[in-house]
Amino acid sequence: MNDNDDFSSIVKARSRHDHGLRGDYSSMRADYTVEQRYERYSDAHQDVWRRLVARQNALLPGRACDSFIEAVRRLDFAAAIPRFDTVNASLQAATRWQLVPVPGLLPDDVFFAHLAARRFPVTVWIREPEEFDYIAEPDLFHDFFGHVPMLFDPVIADYLQAYGQGGLKAASLGGLKYLARLYWYTIEFGLIAENGALRAYGAGILSSPAEIRHAIESPDPHRLGFDLVRVMQTRYLIDDFQHTYFVIDSFDQLFRETAPDFSLLYRALARLPELDPDDVEAGEAEVGADGLSDRTPAG
Repeated sequence: MNDNDDFSSIVKARSRHDHGLRGDYSSMRADYTVEQRYERYSDAHQDVWRRLVARQNALLPGRACDSFIEAVRRLDFAAAIPRFDTVNASLQAATRWQLVPVPGLLPDDVFFAHLAARRFPVTVWIREPEEFDYIAEPDLFHDFFGHVPMLFDPVIADYLQAYGQGGLKAASLGGLKYLARLYWYTIEFGLIAENGALRAYGAGILSSPAEIRHAIESPDPHRLGFDLVRVMQTRYLIDDFQHTYFVIDSFDQLFRETAPDFSLLYRALARLPELDPDDVEAGEAEVGADGLSDRTPAG
């Protein structure tokens, strides 16, 4: 499935069941936050958490970026589902962020408002044992394991806040679908050239045993140098491995190149063609395993 015309439709495509959004929204506050209610995690849930973490930790060396691996080591959450209030003490000290428990996926404006205030929403429910290998929507494991370690990186922390601030303006500017693509190809599925190799920093890669191998090692996907306009032109896949990844040289590059106001950019993008997930334009150089642009596809 390709991305649609706005972020709301993407969310619905990923998260709707016959009974609606998964998660208990009945006790949420006005800002969609809830209590974590740690006592509700059963022994089976704790076992699922431990097995998920063990499986993914084994895949991180040589595939995950240094910032992620260091934060995972410091957090040391392999033994049990983390308590958000405990993590918040160290996260506040590191980058002034806080985790806020939420029942599940959020409306765009609520999500952006949390990010703009340096609050990262983390889903409180975790997949059931029979969902161990696949789940259709983000759960506690995806949100915490995939996203929270990168919040300890000060540049990514500032980038996410700026993203939230931009998101609050995007709807009135017709920019939601472009902003959704930026999030997808960076925070969810971003790669970085680090120490002469490709490494993952995106949560959708880092929390998936299959995607992390595909993103780093498979010869199939395109890996292109990060270009903001190119990223925002490019549709993405929701229910399959990504066909294209975008590679940054550093987190500073990501922050610097996304810092300008997007108002004029949205207008320019509206006049440009949209690109399919597997499109590579003539002359675009692909990034090799060493993090250098060394392959130019024909076209």
